Amino acid sequence: MTRLILATRNTGKITELRAILADAGLSHELVGADAYPEIPDVKETGVTFAENALLKAHVLAQATGLPAVADDSGLCVEVLGGAPGIFSARWAGRHGDDQANLDLLLAQLSDIDDPHRAAYFACAAALALPDGTERVVEGRLTGTLRHAPAGTHGFGYDPILQPDGETRTCAELTPAEKNAISHRGKAFRALAPIVQELLG
Repeated sequence: MTRLILATRNTGKITELRAILADAGLSHELVGADAYPEIPDVKETGVTFAENALLKAHVLAQATGLPAVADDSGLCVEVLGGAPGIFSARWAGRHGDDQANLDLLLAQLSDIDDPHRAAYFACAAALALPDGTERVVEGRLTGTLRHAPAGTHGFGYDPILQPDGETRTCAELTPAEKNAISHRGKAFRALAPIVQELLG
């Protein structure tokens, strides 16, 4: 069985990706980057989700000699011109502080009425092989931002994005419901057959 490295140490994301890729029919052994503590975190210096995803995947593939899959994803708010975008995980200044990021974004949007709270989650999913081969695909989940968080599932901005056609936020959906419609689900389901084709 081919080992495939997932270029993240975020346990929520690793769990989610394992479920999505297994549902898509991938039988590869999926291991998070936390299995390789000696490899430093990759600086996300790209200006797009795709650039950052490829950057992370290539660094891990080179460091481990194994195929690596990475994603870069975030929340794009229309009234903010697409921000936080690639800065979603560090919007409040410190990387990965979900609560601070949520609080800051809600404060910035506090006087914005419902018709102008359109936003979407974007995800670029990348595969890099040790020989330099690369592929990248993208997925999106559109919705509206709530004025207050709701729900306990998921992570990041899930408690405030209500997907189009839904009455619940992403954090109120079950993991299976969320994976079926999410930006990450769409991107990784599109990547799965490419992984299968390149790795067998």
